[in-house]
Amino acid sequence: MDSGNGTLITAKSLSFSSGNPRIEETRGLLHYFSDDVDAASSSHLPLERKPLVCVIGVPNHMTYADFCQFCGSFVPHMLEMRIVRNDEMEDRYIVIIRFDNQVSTDGFHKHFNGQRFSSLEPEACHVLFMIDVQYTGSIEHAQPSLLNSVEQPTCPVCLERLDQETGGILTTICNHSFHCSCISKWTDSSCPVCRYCQQQPEKSICFICQTSENLWICVICGFVGCGRYKEGHAIMHWKETQHCYSLEVETQRVWDYVGDNYVHRLIQSKTDGKLVELNVPCSRTVSDYGSCECSGDIGINEAILNSKVDAIRNEYNELLSTQLENQKSYFETLLQEVKEETERKFAETVDKTVTLKLQKAQAKLDRCIKEKKFLDDINDNLLKNQEIWKAKIQEAEEREKKTLRLADDKIRNLEEQLKDLMLHLEAAQAVEQLSISDEIKDGDVLKIGGESSATYRSKTTKSTNSKKR
Repeated sequence: MDSGNGTLITAKSLSFSSGNPRIEETRGLLHYFSDDVDAASSSHLPLERKPLVCVIGVPNHMTYADFCQFCGSFVPHMLEMRIVRNDEMEDRYIVIIRFDNQVSTDGFHKHFNGQRFSSLEPEACHVLFMIDVQYTGSIEHAQPSLLNSVEQPTCPVCLERLDQETGGILTTICNHSFHCSCISKWTDSSCPVCRYCQQQPEKSICFICQTSENLWICVICGFVGCGRYKEGHAIMHWKETQHCYSLEVETQRVWDYVGDNYVHRLIQSKTDGKLVELNVPCSRTVSDYGSCECSGDIGINEAILNSKVDAIRNEYNELLSTQLENQKSYFETLLQEVKEETERKFAETVDKTVTLKLQKAQAKLDRCIKEKKFLDDINDNLLKNQEIWKAKIQEAEEREKKTLRLADDKIRNLEEQLKDLMLHLEAAQAVEQLSISDEIKDGDVLKIGGESSATYRSKTTKSTNSKKR
C-alpha cells in the first residue's frame, strides 16, 4: 500500500480477546497499518486511514482512570474506547479508540506515538492507524465494525443512556460499557459491575510439588496445595493443621474437609473468631451416615436458621437502604452541580452579552466622537478658507475697480487726443483748401516738376507743425 509519496505501508493483523473467561469470551483480529512511518510528518501517514486507532502495549497496572488521564484533552473527541487483551503479551492490553474526526485522530497520533506513559517507567505508547476490527470468536460479534459490539443501553454508574453524541463510551475488558467521565472516577483496575480485574494475579503453584493444576488455597492460613487427584498436599495440610476450609482456585468454591462437601456460606464465630459454616437444616439421612447429631434438634435448628435468615435479610435491607441513600445523595449532588453549572453559564452568558453590547456602544460612541471632531476640524478649516477667500475676492474687486478706473482715464485721454487730432486735421484740410483757392485766384501756374514738389513740401511742413502745436 502506498502512502501517496512513494512510501510503502504494509497492513498487519493482531489477534485479541475480551470478556470474562468464566462467563463469555470474544475473540477477533485487528487490522492495522505498520508503524514504520514518520509520526512527525503528516505526509507519511496512509491516505486510507480512518478516525480509528489502537494503542498497543498498555501495561496492566495502568487503570482505566489512568489511561483517560493520560489521554488528557483528546478524551472529549473520542466517541468510543474499547479495552481488549493482547494475546501475544499477557501483561499488556490494547485500547481501540474511535474519534469524531480525522484531525483529532492525526493529532492524537502525532502527540502520543512514542511518548512514555510515565517518566518513572520505560513503557512507551505505540499508536497505530487501524483498517478495521473483525470479531471471530462468537456469532453475534462476527461483524467488522467496532460499533456493533455488545453495549449496555445505560451507564451502570450514572444510569444515563450510552450515547456517543453526548459523551465518549469506554468498554472494559469484560465487555461492560461506561461513560468515559464515569469510569475515569473509578480508581480501581477492576470492573465496577462484575469486579473482573484486568490485571490478573500470577499463577499459583503448590508449595510442595510446584504443580499449577488442581490447586486449593487454605482459607485460614493461605497454604496452597494440590488436590487429591494430584499429590493430595491440600488434604495433607488439613490433617496436619485441622484447617478444614479450602478454596478451589479454578472455581472459587470452598470445600469443607470435615463435612466432605462444598460450603456455600461461611460466617465468623463470635466466640473464637474462626470461620465456620452457616448451619442449614440437616439433609443427611440415617441410611447415609448411620446417625445424625441434629436429628433430635430439628425445631431448634430451624429456629436458629430462621433467626439467621432474618438477620441476613435485615442486613441486606439495611445495605440496600444505604445504597439507595448514597444514590439519592449522588444524584442530588449531580442535580446541584448541573444547576450551579447552568446558573454559572447563564450568568457568564449575560455578562458576556452585556459586555459585548457595552463594547459595541462604546465603540459606536467613540466613532461618533471621532466623526464629530473630524467634522469640527473640517468646519474650522472651511471658516478659515472662507475668510481667506473673502479677503482675496475683496482684493480682486479693488484691483478690478482700479484697473477699470485706469482704463476709463486712458480712454478719456485717448478720446480727447482723438478729438484734438480730428480738429487739427479738419483745420489743416481747411487751410489747404484755402491756400489752393488763393493760388488759383492769383493765377500762378505750378509746374509739375520742381514747383509742384516744393508746394507739397510746404504743405507737409505746415501740417507737421500744426500737429506739434
